[in-house]
Amino acid sequence: MRARIYFIFLLCCTKLSIITYAQTHTDTIISPKKITKAPKELKFSFNEEGSHYVKFTFLNQIWARYNESNPGTTVFGTAKDKTYDIGLRRTRFQLFGQISDRVFFYTQFGINNFGYNSARKPGLFIHDGIAEYKVAKNYLSMGAGLTGWSGLSRYASPSAGTIMAIDAPLYQQSSNDVTDQFLRKLSIYAKGKLGRLDYRIIVSDPMSLQNSTAQSTAIGSNAAFSAEPGKAQLQGYFMYQFLDKEANLTPYTVGSYLGDKRVFNIGGGFISQQDAMWRLSDSGIDTLRSNLQLLAIDVFYDVPLNTEKGNALTAYASFSSNDYGKNYVRNLGVMNPATAVNAGGSFNGTGNAFPMYGTGTTAYAQIGYKFKNGLLGNRGTLQPYVCAQYSDYQLLKDPMLMYEAGINWLIESHRSKITLNYQDRPVFNRNAANNYVVSTRKGMVVIQFQIMI
Repeated sequence: MRARIYFIFLLCCTKLSIITYAQTHTDTIISPKKITKAPKELKFSFNEEGSHYVKFTFLNQIWARYNESNPGTTVFGTAKDKTYDIGLRRTRFQLFGQISDRVFFYTQFGINNFGYNSARKPGLFIHDGIAEYKVAKNYLSMGAGLTGWSGLSRYASPSAGTIMAIDAPLYQQSSNDVTDQFLRKLSIYAKGKLGRLDYRIIVSDPMSLQNSTAQSTAIGSNAAFSAEPGKAQLQGYFMYQFLDKEANLTPYTVGSYLGDKRVFNIGGGFISQQDAMWRLSDSGIDTLRSNLQLLAIDVFYDVPLNTEKGNALTAYASFSSNDYGKNYVRNLGVMNPATAVNAGGSFNGTGNAFPMYGTGTTAYAQIGYKFKNGLLGNRGTLQPYVCAQYSDYQLLKDPMLMYEAGINWLIESHRSKITLNYQDRPVFNRNAANNYVVSTRKGMVVIQFQIMI
């Protein structure tokens, strides 16, 4: 009996794979009636119209990097003033679909930040897992699960495969891996469009700090995320779309359309959570609790400059006022190539970390220009860009300025591209007056090869 079940299961899988392969890997589908182009995607339709379907996607971002280490950086006990490494920044798989007129599901799984100093044989983990019901066409859909539907600003939920710069402005992912899972939270959400107003409203259940590797449960004189059971977190983001309307099937916002759309949006959002933060009183005896209150406004502009040639401009700017509590600052180093810091360390901590999050104000901007299609013949075209984050944190005497410049070699749009990026970041230390000031600056060069289907 068991052998028969296995045989039937294998037969069904074989039939599905043949259909999927035929739909996605051949140039044409030949039938007695007509010859049509096959779609260049891994998609299986349940009805003739294609409105009921299941789709599969894949993303792989490989980094090769040189980094000037923060002072005192060590790798498993060995001092390293610079590092060279290769890693998987993101490897992701998505499976999602519309299984009826009103029911949609979305799942994403994979790994992040796998480098030479990572634990071996990491398991793929779930990034997203949601079920959604369409209440009123276009106007309102509601869903729940582990999801990237987030408030605050555009790149609180970035589309990883369409990011223009080497990475998204991660400071917009306000509790990344502290009380969430790589920005995803256990949430109930509502989203939709009211004319040209696109909205998302989310109520999230914060994850326990005890299971985070990004922050300890210790309490000190400066604010930190509380280790007490979290209260509900309310989020929202609203954007008015003046030109083309953007899709909101999933929460992830496009970084650059490469001239395929005319988009001009102005948005605003918030994140609020009661008693999310704690610290010790000046006496060091009492525990003081405070609310998490984050506000942001932003503008996104992405247009073709010459539709025949394919030239395009992409620009984005954001301003946020962030209240994490008294003197909160969090250093973060993306795919950190180091493991610890010795007695000669700085305020930044180890590797490539710098003050990315904090109580205060932050301004961010990026701009990129895509050259005409076929600039390099059949090898694609180029898209240079620059971006910067400027933060005025309550704890730091000097402002934090991080800037980047790079260029995308668009071999085949975002599906296959190589990015060269240089980042310059500040290193903070205490001065004689006991203030945190910039003592030096460090650089990092990254080459990324991205493949996406």
